[in-house]
Amino acid sequence: MAKVLEMPKLSPTMQEGVLSMWHKREGDTLAVDDLLAEVETDKATMEFRAFDAGIVRKLLVAPGTQVKLGQPVAIVGSASEDITALLARVGVQAAATPPNALLDLTPNTAPERAVIPPQAQAIPSPDNTIPPPALRNPPVANILDRTAHWPEIIPGPRRSTGEERVLASPYVRKMARDLGIELQGAIGSGPGGRVVVTDLDNLRARLPASPLAQVPPASTTAVRTSPADLDELRQLSPMRKTIARRLVESKTTIPHFYLSVDVDAEPLARLREQINADLVASPSSEKGVSDAGVKVSYNDFLIKACAIALAHVPECNASYTPDAIRVHKRVDISVAVAIPDGLVTPVVRDATRKSLVSIAVEMRELAARARARKLAPEEMQDGTFSITNLGMFGIDAFAAVINPPEGAILAVGAVRDVPVVAHGQLAAGKRLHLTLSCDHRVIDGAVGAAFLSELRHLVEHPMRTLAG
Repeated sequence: MAKVLEMPKLSPTMQEGVLSMWHKREGDTLAVDDLLAEVETDKATMEFRAFDAGIVRKLLVAPGTQVKLGQPVAIVGSASEDITALLARVGVQAAATPPNALLDLTPNTAPERAVIPPQAQAIPSPDNTIPPPALRNPPVANILDRTAHWPEIIPGPRRSTGEERVLASPYVRKMARDLGIELQGAIGSGPGGRVVVTDLDNLRARLPASPLAQVPPASTTAVRTSPADLDELRQLSPMRKTIARRLVESKTTIPHFYLSVDVDAEPLARLREQINADLVASPSSEKGVSDAGVKVSYNDFLIKACAIALAHVPECNASYTPDAIRVHKRVDISVAVAIPDGLVTPVVRDATRKSLVSIAVEMRELAARARARKLAPEEMQDGTFSITNLGMFGIDAFAAVINPPEGAILAVGAVRDVPVVAHGQLAAGKRLHLTLSCDHRVIDGAVGAAFLSELRHLVEHPMRTLAG
């Protein structure tokens, strides 16, 4: 029996997704668990696998389409089965598209020509005659017919009274004034002859400019001189919508406070250089290290150091619930990784039990799969503490937004070469700025300070991270 396949929930927080690629075409045979499509969710690119077997009779959305949860995407059935009823049902749902969607037609769109009633055809419409009621509010089909042919922009008829109404939005009118374009009598390419922004270049060439256009604007504000200078509107991706929602939730519901320290990073820099030199000369026998050629980063040291510090100050390894503060026994560190469309936070599990080199290997593999959008949802959930590092971008210091439901996040700046005073003498040194953002419902100032003190000690004595 034929059935409509709907967009499934591919991650716990998914509300919509972009169907980025079909792996089956119409007429292909589909078996249970076959890969049907790839869907870009708010977390990663997920596989949409078939729950039913049959023939792909109809694909209902094009690749690159943003699809809401539960929206029909395909029809599957037997080769000889009549799917007319299902197509009609899908057609009814598709007809629920908001009316504004009609304005998004491109010049390549070719809807069916409208059939004008005979009584409307028989009524002449000279330039100085008010159109009859049948033509004042043309049906939607007539508007579609007009947009399909995109009439050339020509000066419209001018009434002797000079009171004809030009169809144009206030924004287009302002643009026309700024460009010195007279809109009187113009017919544009929009629905019903509306003048849109893309018409202004042609109108400037075809219509005489107003004499006022020769006068320089009195305002010192820069005037856009071409529609090409207009702002670009980029559609929100599912990931960007989720980031926006979660950050607003974080900043409006969590009372943030911030603690900062500037630590001596000279010992850490020396130890990191020595470990990486040893890894190159004598690759570790740990799984994957010799093949991958892994080097230990400052971030890897900080993941390990934070794990040890959280074990010593467990009150910072906690989250808020309406009824109690949950102090976690596990130490799972969420690490922010920038990807082209936003940010994800893969989690290093049980970081206290892993060696520094193991963390480096795991973090490199997680970051690579995050940038390829191949992380599973469970690899980005249930962290107990977060680290975000902008040092590689040359940022000295910043404060981060807490990643709920975690109770704190550490913002890491760049390792800086600075002059320092040591034993009363001026010398060259290295400094690292760390800022801890705390949820004041969970962490008090003294508790946050105790954690940062422990972390400073570990960074300034990095050999302790190897023994921890």
